[in-house]
Amino acid sequence: MKKIKYLLFFVCCIALPSFAAESLPTQAQNIQEIRLSLDSVWVVLGGILVFFMQAGFALIESGSVRSKNTINVLMKNYMDACLGGLVFWLIGFGLMFGVNSSGWIGTSHFAPNVLDDWHWNLLFFQMMFAATATTIASGAMAERIHFVAYIVSAAVVSGLIYPIFGAWAWGSLFDGEGWLKAMGFIDFAGSTVVHSIGGWVALAGIIVLGPRLGRFGRNGQVHYLAGHNLPLVALGGFVLWLAWFGFNAASTVKADVSIGRIALNTHLAACASAVAYMVYTLIRGKAILMRGTINASLGGAGCNYGGLCNHESSVCHHQWCGCRCAGQYFTSGDGKTPLG
Repeated sequence: MKKIKYLLFFVCCIALPSFAAESLPTQAQNIQEIRLSLDSVWVVLGGILVFFMQAGFALIESGSVRSKNTINVLMKNYMDACLGGLVFWLIGFGLMFGVNSSGWIGTSHFAPNVLDDWHWNLLFFQMMFAATATTIASGAMAERIHFVAYIVSAAVVSGLIYPIFGAWAWGSLFDGEGWLKAMGFIDFAGSTVVHSIGGWVALAGIIVLGPRLGRFGRNGQVHYLAGHNLPLVALGGFVLWLAWFGFNAASTVKADVSIGRIALNTHLAACASAVAYMVYTLIRGKAILMRGTINASLGGAGCNYGGLCNHESSVCHHQWCGCRCAGQYFTSGDGKTPLG
């Protein structure tokens, strides 16, 4: 009996190392799965915050226009999200992240229905970016573009303009890479790919459309077109400020320790830009406007994430952004509204 006990003990001693060896890969696999799950949660949460930017832009734009144009502005922003999502899924994702052997556009993964788990996160996140680039132009062309014409332009931006430029700068998901990325171009979270694209589309739109009706008199005098609801503008500013934390920090596309620093940089940039606007306005002897302060803070948050900088550089750089925002109001003719 004792011999049997000794034999069993000996067998167990031999087997234990093998069990331990088998558990190590399993533990590593579990850790990797947990890490991937956390990354997925963070990216999807960031995408949800970016989607909430649609609400912020809708509030700011609807409060900044005359009351008769409120429904038109709200419908345009709502359709940005609806139409932009469909168009980006159908062709935008393939153009932006498909196989890019030429360096110019992707040529695969259109209307994707089979992707790796991680790629679904990226598709959702970038779909929200496309809608943001589209809605930037909405505010610039408010009160003077036909609804159907705007819908067509929104589809073009979400399905062609944004994805093609995105392919140049970020398109290296499957095979090949964009020509800008190959040259070392860096845009961490879309200062150029998202907001500059939206700005250039807006500029093209207002060149074609011209100023709002009633903005200028017959002799060229500037008329102040007051928004009908400034509390909506303020609420929209807070909503966008909140959403920008997701826009910037989730652009890491992984949950790591850097997201706190990115969120702090975003907050400091918005704060510094708004304070610089107020100080510069007082130095110039002008009235501090709520819309100007809000636009300055959003401008600071928006131009914060092109490259990499520390907190001090972020504050100094975005003070200049606030001064530029103030200068835009000073040169508008009435001192109360930006040009347009």
